[in-house]
Amino acid sequence: MFEKILSRSQLYLAFFGPRKPEPGTIFLRQNRVYILPTRPGLAFALALGVMLIGSINYNLSLGYILTFLLASMGLVAILHTFRNLVHLHISPGRAEPVFAGKTAWFELFVENRSGYERSAIVLWREGKATQCDLAAARGATGSVPVAAERRGWLTPGRITLETRFPVGLLRAWSYIQPDMRCLVYPKPDDGMLPLPEPSGGVGEKRVASGGSDDFAGLRQYQVSDSPRHIHWKAAARGQGLQTKVFSGRAAAELWLDWSALPAHLDLESKLSRLTRWVLAADQEGLRYGLRLPGVELAPDAGEPQRLACLRELALYGL
Repeated sequence: MFEKILSRSQLYLAFFGPRKPEPGTIFLRQNRVYILPTRPGLAFALALGVMLIGSINYNLSLGYILTFLLASMGLVAILHTFRNLVHLHISPGRAEPVFAGKTAWFELFVENRSGYERSAIVLWREGKATQCDLAAARGATGSVPVAAERRGWLTPGRITLETRFPVGLLRAWSYIQPDMRCLVYPKPDDGMLPLPEPSGGVGEKRVASGGSDDFAGLRQYQVSDSPRHIHWKAAARGQGLQTKVFSGRAAAELWLDWSALPAHLDLESKLSRLTRWVLAADQEGLRYGLRLPGVELAPDAGEPQRLACLRELALYGL
């Protein structure tokens, strides 16, 4: 009895269990495409059976003609439905990073290398579908949504490609599991939390008193400069990008330090708060660094610094 249960579980895992991702371009061979009648298809077959019985019972010649005509149309539909999906090529595309709690979109490039059109190709996962039509010798991009529930690397898992073209009597489908992943950042805090106070060092931080700074002149624009300090009028006159310099700015270097967080916060809460601080510091155009247990990123500013800090927070402890 135990051997029978074990064999059944192994058989279930062999057909429906998780499989390894498929690297590179995925080719839908004939043995990877399955086809079965839909509910309208079953109703159509039942109606044909009733028509055939009635034609035999009452010896209706026109009934025979209509029954076999419709049956031949159903057989031709099997060929067209199967041909609409088989021999497609699917290549993985981009997957932009997202924050936990959002939806990650995995791009797939579906390519039709045959000389005839493919219509109503549907990609779906967990009830969310995307449809695309493919011209002859052309391709199309479809995006599959996947819920990003937790930080770290997210894979799309098994994706279903299906079609019910041309008349909806049959459903042909195939399973793919592309080798691609998306980076999920920790979810930022919802509350309006202040940035930690800057420690002494190099760099710049705006003084909280606002209008006490005096305009000191212009200098060449740097990537780390805040857009609000750019002299846009000079740029409109074709003089290039220049940054306004103010006197009375406090010299400081901002550190986003793990040890500065409250001790009662758990791991995920601390990462969420640090994520919020990174976003706030980047929005203010500040130079900031990140300190985690065993990890330290030197102070810098701009998009590369923001992406590096968010990546460390997303993968910390995993």
